[in-house]
Amino acid sequence: MQKILFLSDLHICAPGATIIGLDPAARLQKALDAALTAHGDAAALIVLGDLTHHGLPEEYAVLRGILEAVPIPIIPMLGNHDRREAFLAAFPKAPQTESGHIQHVFDLENHRIITLDSLDGPPYPEGHHAGRLCHARLAFLEDALVSREGRQAIVCIHHPPFATGIVGMDLIRLAQGDSFLDLLARHGAVHLICGHVHRTMSGSIRGVPWSMFKSPCHQGVIDLETPNSHLSSNEPGAYGLALLSDDGVIVHSEDVGIKDRRVYGGYSTDD
Repeated sequence: MQKILFLSDLHICAPGATIIGLDPAARLQKALDAALTAHGDAAALIVLGDLTHHGLPEEYAVLRGILEAVPIPIIPMLGNHDRREAFLAAFPKAPQTESGHIQHVFDLENHRIITLDSLDGPPYPEGHHAGRLCHARLAFLEDALVSREGRQAIVCIHHPPFATGIVGMDLIRLAQGDSFLDLLARHGAVHLICGHVHRTMSGSIRGVPWSMFKSPCHQGVIDLETPNSHLSSNEPGAYGLALLSDDGVIVHSEDVGIKDRRVYGGYSTDD
């Protein structure tokens, strides 16, 4: 099977800054090392948005320094914490559409990877974190689905287009969720992958299967009552792995930064 690696919600900060006491750059490096050691033969690494925490040039410079050593193709995406102008200044070769959005189509033998830009802006109103897909971005998606020549589609977007039950994050999901899901369901043979929530989750909606991944850094909290999108916890970081079969996709999430514990014949050993 071919492999695709995923990282979501990096939230890279300027040197010395932390999030709930965690260093996002160090956590990213640990996740990258684990993913590439285990799956260095992956066809690509997709980064599902929120590359930085504030969208600042110095944050993108830190990220660029980390990603320069990655030996496989990287497909970056934007999330609500990113800023398109600063990102393009640091990554001028990133795939960009005629409408100025960071979107890309990546074909493998039996699969088409479609990455979307759900960042709402510019302008970027203070405190606004919901996602948006304008007509141009939806048209890009439809064209990519129509022209895939029988390939299975893996559609990647930062903001989930549906409610997860985590109230704080549901308040800032994709604004055009219904139109987006209608389009996916109409075309079929699609697996949807989202970020934004900082949790490993999976499900299906309107017949469309979907998966989410944890962050390498801080994780979200399963809180079904509190309308607060900033709740975070210090759980192990993770990377995602998609195994592409001839007729589908299998999605894994692998925690990193915890002691390796292996079990042999009912007995465990700590390495």
